Amino acid sequence: MTTQFRTAAVIGAGQMGGGIAQVLAASGIATRLYDQQDGAVAKALTLVDSLLARQIEKQKLTAEQKDAIVANLKPAAALEELADVDIVIEAIVENPEAKAVLFRRLDGICSPATILASNTSSISITRLAATTKRPERFIGLHFMNPVPVMQLVEVIRGLQTSDVTYERCRALIEKLNKTPVTARRDYPGFIVNRILVPMI
Repeated sequence: MTTQFRTAAVIGAGQMGGGIAQVLAASGIATRLYDQQDGAVAKALTLVDSLLARQIEKQKLTAEQKDAIVANLKPAAALEELADVDIVIEAIVENPEAKAVLFRRLDGICSPATILASNTSSISITRLAATTKRPERFIGLHFMNPVPVMQLVEVIRGLQTSDVTYERCRALIEKLNKTPVTARRDYPGFIVNRILVPMI
């Protein structure tokens, strides 16, 4: 039986990060949201609250369900607060160097059992995993924007991503009521971007 995630953290409180945090919290996972920019997390949480309120107005959500989601989503003031979460999903700027710096820090802070994931849409997962000492517990989880609405999530294995990591993360995406699509090879652009870019 696949071990389920009970706790999670999202790094980056922009539109993508806030959306990922929202769907994690909505699935019953205790979620922390962190951003190095002052005020970014508070802004993201306010947006999530307003989006959930709109769902209540449309009768797609009850007030009790909204309260449960909000209770599952908390800010983090420092990366060190994320040391013991089950999975960390990075959703910062699409810059290889910035992501590498972040993952090196997380690798030193987080429990050896923590899975590190990137929401990158184009950067090699194998390359990012190599910045850590846990490439077997490193994976790509590429959500589509807007996250609460879009169903497809790419699951990208690096060369050393373990079967256990892959199966746990695929099960996580299904728990979020989304459709996981596996990129069998860690090539630039993965699946969706390789299809969309030539069409633009």
